[in-house]
Amino acid sequence: MKKIILLMTVLSVVSIGWSQTKKTKEFHGVTFYTETTINEEEVVINGAGVREKYFMDMYVAALYLKKKSTDASKIISADEEMGIHIKIVSSMVTRDKFKTAVTEGFKNASSGKATSEEQKKFMTCLSEEFKDGDKIYFDYVPSKGVKIYKNGDLKGTIPGLDFKKALFAIWLGTSPAQESLKNEMLGKE
Repeated sequence: MKKIILLMTVLSVVSIGWSQTKKTKEFHGVTFYTETTINEEEVVINGAGVREKYFMDMYVAALYLKKKSTDASKIISADEEMGIHIKIVSSMVTRDKFKTAVTEGFKNASSGKATSEEQKKFMTCLSEEFKDGDKIYFDYVPSKGVKIYKNGDLKGTIPGLDFKKALFAIWLGTSPAQESLKNEMLGKE
């Protein structure tokens, strides 16, 4: 009996050690996991970049994919698990400013289609105030849609590949929010 208890204790310690040794990488002062899971599927960080405005860092965004890629159009069109994880790094990023930027991004999106109803639902998911340090995740799950998380809490899901294409095109499309951010998320810089 003592051997079984000892074995279980050792396995517990090893298991805890593994879960706490996830690899991380720093991008523009923000630490991201190099690997994570979306819908129980392993994804890897493709790249991460900073969104700047008026020479100030606003947020750092990381792109997670099942397999690394530099092909933005294939990423946007892919019907597989992927995510954009954002960490706010400035108190200048408010909920209203973020919503305005995303609304403009949907207008400029080169792929997919976000209906006015989907955009309204998306904005409702982001109805709480933003603050420096907030984490906003957009995780795409095939046949379910884009799951929107804020600081680890699921705020809603918007179904459809077309919506996912339009959302990801905000950062990765032909008229992205910021070209240097797109290139960094694609691992090109």
